[in-house]
Order: sequence, then C-alpha cells, then structure tokens
Amino acid sequence: MAVIRRKFAVGAEVMPAGVHFRVWAPDAHNMQVILENGGQKSFDLNEESGGYWSGLIAEAKAGDRYRFRINEKETLYPDPASRFQPEGPHGPSQIIDPSKFAWTDDAWQGISPNNRVIYEMHIGTFTPEGTYRAAQRELEELAQLGITVIEIMPLAEFDGKFGWGYDGVDFFAPFHHYGTPDDLRAFINEAHRLGLGVIQDVVYNHCGASGCYFAQFSKHYFSATYKGEWGDVFNYDGPQSEAVREFVCACAAYWIEEFHFDGFRLDATQQIFDSSARHIIKDIVVEARKQAGDRQLYIVAENEPQHSDMVRNPEDGGYGLDGIWNDDFHHSALVALKTYKEAYFSDYLGRPQEFISAVKYGFLYQGQWYHWQSQRRGTPTFSVPQTSFIHFLQNHDQVANTGSGKRVDAMSHPGLYRAFTGLLLLGPATPLLFQGQEFGASAPFCYFADHNADLAEKVMQGRTEFLHQFPSLAHSETQNYLLRPDDPTTFTRCKLNFQERETHAPIYQLHKDLLTLRKLDPIFSQAELVGVDGAVLSESAFLLRFFSRSGRDDRILLVNMGRDLPLSPLPEPLLAPHDDCDWDILWSSEHPAYGGHGMVAWRMDGKCMLSGSSAVVLHPKTIKTKTAFYRNHQFPSEAV
Repeated sequence: MAVIRRKFAVGAEVMPAGVHFRVWAPDAHNMQVILENGGQKSFDLNEESGGYWSGLIAEAKAGDRYRFRINEKETLYPDPASRFQPEGPHGPSQIIDPSKFAWTDDAWQGISPNNRVIYEMHIGTFTPEGTYRAAQRELEELAQLGITVIEIMPLAEFDGKFGWGYDGVDFFAPFHHYGTPDDLRAFINEAHRLGLGVIQDVVYNHCGASGCYFAQFSKHYFSATYKGEWGDVFNYDGPQSEAVREFVCACAAYWIEEFHFDGFRLDATQQIFDSSARHIIKDIVVEARKQAGDRQLYIVAENEPQHSDMVRNPEDGGYGLDGIWNDDFHHSALVALKTYKEAYFSDYLGRPQEFISAVKYGFLYQGQWYHWQSQRRGTPTFSVPQTSFIHFLQNHDQVANTGSGKRVDAMSHPGLYRAFTGLLLLGPATPLLFQGQEFGASAPFCYFADHNADLAEKVMQGRTEFLHQFPSLAHSETQNYLLRPDDPTTFTRCKLNFQERETHAPIYQLHKDLLTLRKLDPIFSQAELVGVDGAVLSESAFLLRFFSRSGRDDRILLVNMGRDLPLSPLPEPLLAPHDDCDWDILWSSEHPAYGGHGMVAWRMDGKCMLSGSSAVVLHPKTIKTKTAFYRNHQFPSEAV
C-alpha cells in the first residue's frame, strides 16, 4: 500500500489519486464518509492507532460536499477539521483544493520587526458589503496611511449571519458569509503586494455554544478539569489530549501554509489551561514558525493577568511571542480622557507618571495589589523591549463596553484626544488602531451575535449582567437603551462609512501626519533611538525625551492634559537643549489643520507656555545639515 503524505493531521486533502480523509474519533467502532452530490454515497474509513480513521476516496474531488456517519447512525456530522462550510456549521463540509489559487507573493518575507503599526479589522463591519473582496479594495488606502499589520478578528466558522467570531466552531473553515477561502487568499495576496502583513485573531481557549460537533467525535476534546469563562475549554493536558494538541497545532500551521497568514493574535491566553511540561501555546508558536520557514511571523497575545513571560525568549522560560496587549495603558488613558473611574478603571489615576511609566516599562501593574480583583496583578517587565507592548486607545472590547458602542473620541475633549493620539502613535510601544479610528468614525462598535431565540435571550442576559459592573450602565434607565446583540440593526449600524475620510478630514490628517512622522523620522521610527525618559511637569503635564544615537538630534514630546501651563522656570534637565541649539516645534496637536485652536510658539524664556489639552513635539532648531527627510516633508506645523 502506498504511503499517503498528508500536509496536516486531520481533514480532507486533495491528492493526485483522489481525496484523503482523516478524522479523530477514538470511541467510534465504525466511520464513514458520505459524499453529497445530488445524492448520498458512503465510503468506509479505516481505523488507525490513536483513535484516527482515514481513507483515500478516488471518486471524491474538490468542490464536493461531505459529512461523516459515526457508528452507522442516521445523523450525519460535518468534519471537525472542515476547510469550508458553505451552508454554515450545521451543513455539509466542502472539499477545498488550495493549489488552485495562484499566489503572487513569493517575494514577501513577512512582517518586519521595524515600525509595526496594527489595524484591527472586523470583516463584517469594515465595509458595507462585509466581505473579503470589499475589504480588499480598501487595503491600498490603509497602506498609504502607514498601517503595516492588519489584525483580522476571528474568521473560524460560527453559527448565525453575523457576530464577532469569538464563538467559532469550525477552526479550519473561514466564515462563509465573508466569502470563499480563495476570496480570503486574494485579500492576503493583495495585502502582501502592498507591503501589509495580515494576522488572524484565533480562539484556542473555548468553542462556540451553537454548531459545535466536537463532542460527537470524542468527549475528550474538552477538559473535564477546567471550567472556562465562556464555556467548555479544550483538553490540553488530560486523557487523550495528544490528539487535541495535534489538532490545534495543525490548525495554526494550516492558516500559515494555505492562507499565507503572517501570524496570530491569541485570544484570552489566560483561559488556555495546560499543566503539561510544555504548554500548548509554546507548541502552537513552534509549529507556526516551522511552517513559515524563512518568512517572519508576528504572534501576539491577549493576556488579562499581564504575564510578561508570554513575550520572553523560550531559553529564559518564556513562550516566545512577539507582542502582548497592554490594557494598563488603555485604562489609564481612558481615565484621563473620560474622567471617570468605574469598574476595572478604578485602579488607575490617569496622571502624568502613569504614562511615563507605561512608555518606559509597559505594564503599570507588575505585581502590586489590584483592588478591583482583590489580588496582585501583573508581573515584572524589566528587560522586555518596549516594542513588545501593544498600546491602544480603542479596540473591539473596549468600544463595545461603553454599552452604546460609542467611540472614545466622541466622549472626550477634542484637544485632549488629539494629544493622546500623538502619545499613542509616537511612543516606542507598538500602536494599534481600531477600524475607523483613523478618521473619527461615527459608527459605533457594539456587541452583536446572531443566535436562535433561546440562546439569544441567554446572551442578552449575560451581556447585561457583564455591563452591570459599570454603575452608569447598571441604572434601570440606561438598561432600557442597551441594544440587543441579536438585532440585525445592531450589526448594520456598526458598518463604517468611508466618506468620513473626507467629512472628518482633520482627524484623518492628524493620523496621516503622525504615522508619517513615525515611519520617516529617524528617532520616532526608532532607527536612531537609544532610549526614552520622562518627567512630570505638573499634576496634568509631562514630557518624554527620545534620545538619539548621535546625542545631537533628540526629540521631546510634551503632553498637557489640563489648562494652559506656563513653563517658567524650567528646572528640568530633560528639557535642556543640545549645545548651541534651541528647540523648535516639529508637530503640534493644536494646528488648525487638525481642528486645533492654533499653535503657541516655543520659547526658551520666561514666557514659554504649553497650551491646555495639547501635545507638542520639539526637535533641535540648529542642525548643521538638515536631513533629506525634513527637506522633503513639511508637516502642517512647519507651514505656519
């Protein structure tokens, strides 16, 4: 018998002599593939060791639909490793031949570690059409803006017509309402042509409640030891967990190989329970990088407890990830921007020192007592590079957690929001923008999920209870205005309107200029940056000094969260200019082009004033030879 060389452990793979099927069902005593092409035709699979069933079926071909029959019972089930579910998770699986797509990205080397800027995207609401093809048309604009990494919210097939994707049930199958697998490949192929990397938000901690058929194949897919926050969690360390681990690692490798994804954002890693000698996250990272070969991947984590070992080297006991979301920066910024301290914001002050510390050290909580959770929070981050921390002012969770889905800029002082945008996009951490943030999108981003009536009621109740942690959202009057997640209008109102790039031109210009500065300035691009330090100037103002490699071309970012602040006297060494130099304004958040009230000239005398609710970037005024960058690029601040 010829040896079958498969790419991945499970699923239907097209071969020269037919299609090879392989599925894990250790408790079954009989397994059949049922091809459904206008009728039904059954084929027996052979039992392997380890609970696997497999077989090469010559009659099967790409495009055919199929399901499994277990133990000769009448009910048929889709493939747990289905590559596509054209009728949704309850329908038949479809055989996909990935070799039919003509890739043109051979020269793509992956996501460079230099100057990453992440753009979080939900395919269903990013465009009115809500498809891969429609989203592909907007990629060139994002590349020109200065985005380098697209982070797509989860794509695994889930039940219903719309949702966030975190309740996926078919982990190899891209959501059919967004388009075909080849539509997704075309999206990524075009992104690579434009110099954009694409990573996918993947959920390897739990499975969705509707349309999940893992248990019909084996009760060992899910843990009997741990209980997850959102449902049953996968079994990574219990009896027969080897096959579950193989399934998830194969899934990660599959997205890298067959779709050319450039990495992942691992959702809620604190809910991936594994007491094995080698944590499953480490295996996922190793398998993904092995599959990528020389292509450079970018793998990041959401980790609510803020465990810095996620981004430490495996040689030092770490997990080997490239980045980790920093909720501390967001929470402190939101306290400063919105001036309230409810729920998980209550342990933050929104004061200058917090932002200096976030820029220098990443997490603000590195083991201190955290009153909101009545426990210590975080772990030390010393020696972790600042680029490993992902900072944001908006993301899908935090916008939706306002109850109404209202964007932060709509609830903040405009000048202060511009100032914090400068802090976000010029800081040494990796910035993340949430879709539409760059042009001040008026569309909200609400929690939406299309479920059957019974499950929809439970989801609505659960969402309402979750939001009760915010006193302002727990009031009965407010509760009456909360949108139902299963209402289609809740979903459609979240779709972006790209005409706002023109109607909201000032904030769009703000983001364009800041990202250009981050990309081309030798210091903010970190090409010549050697370190950052900061100082508190008042109870509402602070500065950050970005030290240049030459020692003659530093940058200063001044942020004032309060009223106009006289800067006299100036007993702060971080404000001292280079020898024979003065400071000059390179960029100001108060430039009229951004909707500001006008700029105040920088002075090194007793009349120096820092405008309220603003940010200013200073650079040395007298440099022997002005660089080509400054000869060829004029920011609005330099035109005044």
